[in-house]
Amino acid sequence: MRAALKAARRARDPLEKARLDALIGARVLAWWRSHSAGGTEPVLGVYWPLPGEPDLQPVYLALAGAGVRLALPLVVAPDCALAFVEWVPGEAMVSDRMGVAVPAVQRVVDRPGVLLVPCLGFTAERFRLGYGGGYYDRTLEKEPRPVTVGVAYAGERVAFAAGQHDVALDWVVTE
Repeated sequence: MRAALKAARRARDPLEKARLDALIGARVLAWWRSHSAGGTEPVLGVYWPLPGEPDLQPVYLALAGAGVRLALPLVVAPDCALAFVEWVPGEAMVSDRMGVAVPAVQRVVDRPGVLLVPCLGFTAERFRLGYGGGYYDRTLEKEPRPVTVGVAYAGERVAFAAGQHDVALDWVVTE
């Protein structure tokens, strides 16, 4: 299933991807504005897009411009929960050991109260299919659990049986 979803992403026309990303971005921004309780969330966890994932960088710029503090996930060790580092759009980035962009200067913050979580696939019950590392699952198993907003393309809705370690997302935003 992962291979098929990745292949579909690779086959997507870049102009169509940009159009879908803009639609998803607008919906994420609308979700944030309606659910952020007047901006009282101290930090919003976002993600740096891997190839083919919805790219929300314009949304991140808008949120940062509105005073929202952003944090990116950081893999600190195999089989561990993610750490989060504060991030300001435009600051210097480096690749971590997994090849994902992270701030060159890492300012660790507490786990954000709201996380945008990229999905390779998702079910009608809001279970997420990721890349198989389990990092988000381990991050979400700790209480208190953050509010989770999955980010995916509508065509990535699939059916699979959730495992006992899987945690359903609170929301899934698509185009």
